[in-house]
Amino acid sequence: MLGKQLNQVNQDFGKVLRQLRKDAGLSQEKLALEAGLQRNYISMMELGNYQPTISTIIKLSKALKIKASKIIEKLEDQSDTLGDSNSI
Repeated sequence: MLGKQLNQVNQDFGKVLRQLRKDAGLSQEKLALEAGLQRNYISMMELGNYQPTISTIIKLSKALKIKASKIIEKLEDQSDTLGDSNSI
């Protein structure tokens, strides 16, 4: 059960990251460059295959020019929208 919940969180994070990236007008490549990450890592997070660490969330927030807490807030909102608020 826990694995299924974590997978849903990963997928929710990926949706949030993709939307924030698009809202910022950044390609995966440009976000990766700005955050000091690999483009394929951005892609895998957006697909829900990789779970970011706290330091990765901080790097992403700086590149997106938003607070890290805003990313988490949007993740919580995404999970609530899907009716899965207990998964976080």
